[in-house]
Amino acid sequence: MLEKVFDTEDLPPEDRLEAWHEAVSQSLTPNVFSIDRAEDFRASLRAMDLNAAHVTAMTYPSMQSRRTSKLIRRSDPELYAVALSLRGWQRLGQVGREAVLGPGDLVMYATSTPFESRVDAHEGSASSVVATIDRGRVPLPPAKLDRLLATPLPGREGMGALLAQFLGRLTTDNGSYRPADGPHLGTVLVDLFTALIAHHLGADSSVPPESRQNALILRIQAFIRQHLSDPDLSPAAIAAEHHISIRTLHRLFQSHDRTVAELIRTLRLERCRHDLGDPARADCTVRAIAARWGFSDAVTFSRAFRSAYGVSPSDYRRERWSHERP
Repeated sequence: MLEKVFDTEDLPPEDRLEAWHEAVSQSLTPNVFSIDRAEDFRASLRAMDLNAAHVTAMTYPSMQSRRTSKLIRRSDPELYAVALSLRGWQRLGQVGREAVLGPGDLVMYATSTPFESRVDAHEGSASSVVATIDRGRVPLPPAKLDRLLATPLPGREGMGALLAQFLGRLTTDNGSYRPADGPHLGTVLVDLFTALIAHHLGADSSVPPESRQNALILRIQAFIRQHLSDPDLSPAAIAAEHHISIRTLHRLFQSHDRTVAELIRTLRLERCRHDLGDPARADCTVRAIAARWGFSDAVTFSRAFRSAYGVSPSDYRRERWSHERP
């Protein structure tokens, strides 16, 4: 869903730096750049607009960038930004604090305050994903949010992991999202960002009920994906894990296309279908693959698979492998 905005491979060397400055200015904010090895400059930028947010995925070499007071006076879209580091190391300084980020770390900054960034790509290139959100869309007082500027936020656990996974899926999506999904995805991103910041501020009660509900649904969906192999995964177990009643759990999913049980079954079937077509699992029986993803009864699995895909698991495997052979 991300569209290519910039790639140095499309330009002659003498035009690359100026074009990079222009691409970053339009997709993020105007900054002043200093490139370590300008003669070998290689970078790329992809972006998508989600109405409530804007997402930019970039690769770049070691560099320094600064957003100065002069640039802010000239133009300030009044945005909050959350950056996910994917490769390389970055130092980001703002309001007297400095965050040191490695792969998997998150950091928040604001476009209305000067900041400096230093990226060390080591060998090869660094990469990151940045989501920018209009300040007015975040239902928390700016004075509170400013406490977290240039503060590292963990991206491997809790709400940080959900936000990092969401950004990662957006950047690796191969076409499953449609343009019409943009507004919904933007709302989800804002809700995840709000929930993450509120958690670290201890201001969860300030988050609107709808945002809290959306964030809870995403946490539940992530929990389901992580525990698909558990044959005891059930609405009752999910509700207990998230300290809600089963009735509340079902009410949360009323606006979705599937019930909780249907979501579990659909995700398990998708994992089984993937493994059945994977040559690396040729030594696994159909029964073993079904059990691996939580289907304790082979007959029930076979019926569910045929109902979903119109073919038995064994026939599906044979058909896939016949296409794989030269």
